[in-house]
Amino acid sequence: MGAFGLKATGICGHGDMARSRGGLLPLPARGERVGVRGPRRMRGAKVTKTRLARRLRRDSTQAERLLWGFLRSRSLGGFKFVRQKPIGPYIVDFVCREKRLIIEVDGSQHAENRGDAVRDQWLTERRYRVLHFWNNEVLENIEGVWDIIFAAASTATPLTPTLSPHAGRGSCQGGPPSETSHSPR
Repeated sequence: MGAFGLKATGICGHGDMARSRGGLLPLPARGERVGVRGPRRMRGAKVTKTRLARRLRRDSTQAERLLWGFLRSRSLGGFKFVRQKPIGPYIVDFVCREKRLIIEVDGSQHAENRGDAVRDQWLTERRYRVLHFWNNEVLENIEGVWDIIFAAASTATPLTPTLSPHAGRGSCQGGPPSETSHSPR
């Protein structure tokens, strides 16, 4: 019987209790356990990236705010999008993690930007599909932009691991199409 008259059960018959000289004691909280490898801690958030993402959300462009109104709250066919999301070393404008679809809304400063090509290559190597739209496309033709995003999200197949012995453990099927941009720059 435990301290409160309840029977403790578990693998060794004592539930979440540890033996001591005086009897059974409750185990420490998960974060307080110290084992052979040291304390178990969750990986923390990247504070600088989180601050930058919050600032980008707060200072978003008119085109980003307009598109967000069409993407938020699963408004686009039930697909969940988040905005200004850190992915690796980059922060993307919008991403549907379920479909691994990234939407970038760019101004004219991105017309000849080599950094964007490097970022797109990095994201594509990690099986994301990246669609780019110009600010004026979003502001002048939001319905057309919405249709393109909906079609891309509907046809994108989510990555599903296969555990078939023939395919190899953890191999993925359903990668993104080879193109990374909606419109030529």
